[in-house]
Amino acid sequence: MHATNRRELKTRKRAWVAYLTRRLVATNITPNQISLISMVCAVLSGLSFYSFSHQPHWVWLVLAAIFIQLRLLCNMMDGLVAVEGGKGTKSGELFNDIPDRFADIFILLGAGYAASSNWGAALGCSAAMLAVMTAYIRTLGGSLGAPISFMGPMAKQHRMGALTAISLLAIAETLLWNSHWLLLIGLLLIIAGTLWTCYRRAAAIYHFLEQQPDKQVDKQPNKQRGRENDVV
Repeated sequence: MHATNRRELKTRKRAWVAYLTRRLVATNITPNQISLISMVCAVLSGLSFYSFSHQPHWVWLVLAAIFIQLRLLCNMMDGLVAVEGGKGTKSGELFNDIPDRFADIFILLGAGYAASSNWGAALGCSAAMLAVMTAYIRTLGGSLGAPISFMGPMAKQHRMGALTAISLLAIAETLLWNSHWLLLIGLLLIIAGTLWTCYRRAAAIYHFLEQQPDKQVDKQPNKQRGRENDVV
């Protein structure tokens, strides 16, 4: 993992984070293993949400929220152990990004089922696809030479923070009214915010590319569009 590709988090500067980083660096655990653990936490969160759809007990929402936060903790610690502990590997970016995409899918799909609506699963699926798109646009921009952007308003930490808060609020809704509208409304907000995030990131990449000086363009039409080969 490269330091330049890390999202800015104020939490990294806290004393308990520095302490935990030192403890992890002193062990044999690797950043790649921490990244995989984050995906396990996401699976457990998604399963907790799914279990809530079959047995709507508030404990499942508590577990879902806890595992979301553990996923985020692992996401932060893998980078810290890699960079500050000098344990980074050449394949670190793969372990940093691929488990993250699956983690988003597991959690958001599970939340969709937990919403207990005829279209809750569809909303969860939509939120998951858009979450993957935010990362795709960010990575595409980087491959085109644009600055790596983690802008929101619904980047990963914002999505997971919002879903954690919604899950905890849904506990009160479940206990008091035995309804699940908050999860549904929360998914709609996450979808809207993630759509806006995709647009903002794509627009930033577009403006960056358009401001670059003109380069010598090959006369072949396909290459003018950046396509090496259009033949199927």
